[in-house]
Amino acid sequence: MGVILGYSNLYAADAVEAALPDANAARALLASRAADLPARIAAVARRAGQGLPEAEIARHVDATVLGLARLGLRHGSFGDDPHDYHSEVHVMELAERRLLRVMDALGDGALPPADWLALLVFSACHDLRQRERFDVPGPVGGNEAASIAETFRILDACGFGREADRAMYVAQELMIAGSTFDARPLPHADAEDLATAAGGSLARGLGLWLDGDRPEWTGDPDARRGERLGRLAADLDTANVGEAFVHLADSALRLCRERERRAGRALDRAGSGPTCLGFLSRGQLFYFFDLHRFSSREGERVYGPGKAANGPGVRRVSAALLQRFEHEPPASGQAVLAAFEALCAAEGA
Repeated sequence: MGVILGYSNLYAADAVEAALPDANAARALLASRAADLPARIAAVARRAGQGLPEAEIARHVDATVLGLARLGLRHGSFGDDPHDYHSEVHVMELAERRLLRVMDALGDGALPPADWLALLVFSACHDLRQRERFDVPGPVGGNEAASIAETFRILDACGFGREADRAMYVAQELMIAGSTFDARPLPHADAEDLATAAGGSLARGLGLWLDGDRPEWTGDPDARRGERLGRLAADLDTANVGEAFVHLADSALRLCRERERRAGRALDRAGSGPTCLGFLSRGQLFYFFDLHRFSSREGERVYGPGKAANGPGVRRVSAALLQRFEHEPPASGQAVLAAFEALCAAEGA
């Protein structure tokens, strides 16, 4: 049996893949742009892969470094289409801060080394593509399907084999698919703008969808492992809800800036004021209290207490932000961002 979803041939390689064909090319780019990142990734991998041969750890490091460099060149600060949220910064917050926190909380032996390493590669590869123009049938997003296709090519380039290492390919396929966010509309006048704020991850319902679409998956140990890891991966991806309030606020600000940039609304112009206000007030409430749900027991154990602690602050900041502009519409999106940042700083103090 091959992979489960079959997206790998639907999305072709692009100019970024040609520019960075392998881990050596990725390291050459990072040497001039973010020289510390490969060593930081390697440190996480050494801990995650304790007990495995050095060569096994090294190829996971290569895949993570290559994924990070390609994302940084395509959508991050290394290229000409910078995304404030979906960038190399997001890779490192998953690969380093969040994954290590889960390992600290659960213990390194809570998962096999191969599972921790798979989660590390996921951190660099789940958001590789952000501007895909067509979706695949079913609930998996086009960006995620394209990211799966590119991740397979990254694994190929870093010493993995599609037959010998099938478990790794299936795990990445299902983890990345499960990271698809549900963009349900909001019950507000500006629902169209806020619907993409963030959403519940597909990981919670991935098994049910597979039951109907790929019923044979339950007899496949690699698929069962991939679905299980997909739930934890989704919780790593959305763990901002349970992190320190400063991190929760920072992720909201970065995503807001990215949305405005992609919509072509300049933050210093009046047109960005209403959408920024809606996103950082009602949009955050909807994400935090309605859309977000933990997908794994591990994620809830590690980040659930932090989410419970953050809830009242999210309500206070949202209410205060709306009150701030109740009688005087924001002059610009930047004015909203500044007010939100000040309110969050006071909340987290």
